[in-house]
Amino acid sequence: MRRRGLDFRRPVRRRFPSVVWWTLCGILVLVLIVVLSREGQIESTPTISRKPNRRDRFTEGIITDEMLSPNSVTRQITDQISLAKAFVVIAKESNNLQFAWELSAQIRNSQALLSNAATRRTPLTVGESEIAIRDMALLLFQAQQLHYDSSTMLMRLRAKIQTLEEQMSSASEKSSKYGQIAAEEVPKSLYCLGVRLTTEWFGNPNLQKKLGEKRQLDAKLKDNNLYHFCIFSDNILASSVVVNSTALNSKNPDKIVFHLVTDEINYAGMKAWFTLNNFRGVTVEVQKLEDFKWLNASYVPVLKQLQDSETQSYYFSGHNDDGRTPIKFRNPKYLSMLNHLRFYIPEVYPALKKVVFLDDDIVAQKDLSGLFSIDLNGNVNGAVETCMETFHRYHKYLNYSHPLIRAHFDPDACGWAFGMNVFDLVEWRKRNVTGIYHYWQERNVDRTLWKLGTLPPGLLTFYGLTEALDPSWHVLGLGYTNVDPQLIEKGAVLHFNGNSKPWLKIGIEKYKPLWEKYVDYSHPLLQLCNFH
Repeated sequence: MRRRGLDFRRPVRRRFPSVVWWTLCGILVLVLIVVLSREGQIESTPTISRKPNRRDRFTEGIITDEMLSPNSVTRQITDQISLAKAFVVIAKESNNLQFAWELSAQIRNSQALLSNAATRRTPLTVGESEIAIRDMALLLFQAQQLHYDSSTMLMRLRAKIQTLEEQMSSASEKSSKYGQIAAEEVPKSLYCLGVRLTTEWFGNPNLQKKLGEKRQLDAKLKDNNLYHFCIFSDNILASSVVVNSTALNSKNPDKIVFHLVTDEINYAGMKAWFTLNNFRGVTVEVQKLEDFKWLNASYVPVLKQLQDSETQSYYFSGHNDDGRTPIKFRNPKYLSMLNHLRFYIPEVYPALKKVVFLDDDIVAQKDLSGLFSIDLNGNVNGAVETCMETFHRYHKYLNYSHPLIRAHFDPDACGWAFGMNVFDLVEWRKRNVTGIYHYWQERNVDRTLWKLGTLPPGLLTFYGLTEALDPSWHVLGLGYTNVDPQLIEKGAVLHFNGNSKPWLKIGIEKYKPLWEKYVDYSHPLLQLCNFH
């Protein structure tokens, strides 16, 4: 069949696309849904009821719409009161008491307005608060005119802080000074005991006879099979506590020998006390410093330094440096030969091979005979190290800006403590340890290597010659700080190092019983001298 030509074809009818129709229908449906949902919300809103919670009830009476308003009169008065309170403080600091009183009075007026408004539960009106706001504004303007602004306040606070720091530094220095003075003073009871014992010694021939009988035991003083302890002290009662505590806690007190050295003043009293009292069979020898004729200025650097006028001024007057040096550095005891005699032990006891050195402010809690069996591994000094904390290392005690110190000693080397030391006197003599001590002491005439005490020269002298002992042998700090009770319980020797000695009123009360239990307060002489 033949198709018609193009000219004779029937024209096609154009239809609107179905996609467009579906789109229009969808839009109409969405519009209808939105309209219906809005109407539903409007109708349902009034039916929803919410119970007021606790917070709503709390804020209902405190935070009101009036307070939240940016034009709130209450907020303006509250802000004025806060600013005025700050200015009151500044005015008092400036000693402007009249202005401070005016500000305080206006603060009370404004607070009364706020209180009345809160009581009647109606907002403050501009009319009733206008006078109060204006009067407060005038006072605040006056405060600004008086330069009570923030920058001025900061400057004054800085000045105040600086003043307080200076006062604190001064108070700390005075406290240290008075504490040092209290520690150096001899209590009346101790002085009384010394005087009464000296009188007893010279007035009682039986005492000297008794001492003569004891001298039959002189062989013990040189017997190296016994346990030899040495104490260098001018304190009779403290030395007695060391001997008594060691004797009471010893398994074999008859094998213990104590070698005491004191000065001329306390020599008779010391002899009388240890002759009158028996310490479980312990042998006690008392000597005086003045009997050692080899201790002279030509041999001992410390005695030579004492002859120097500048040294005498430094230690005994303290005025040569305008008081810049703390008083503890100028304590004359640091030049006392009783303090430095520990560096001459082999010469004091030439027949002995090993001794245990004890300070007079210690208490023995355990049997100390085990110290004599400790192997020092060729070292001279057996001591407990104290470098658990950084401030007990060498750099704490020595001047590392000095080239001699810097060249010879490690600043982080571990420090150790005097007060309970085991000394191998054979090795001491072999290594000429006293000569090492002399070398460093002579180079510190101007006090540029170290400032005070016998520990710094001890650290230099025994550098590389010290064997660390178990810390339980020697527990320190009972004279100046708190000590762990477990350490105290385990400690063989308790050391009251520091200014707060247990025989002084400034002693730490909780540690005094550890020392006092070795004092027989029923002793007639102690009662006469009011020991209690």
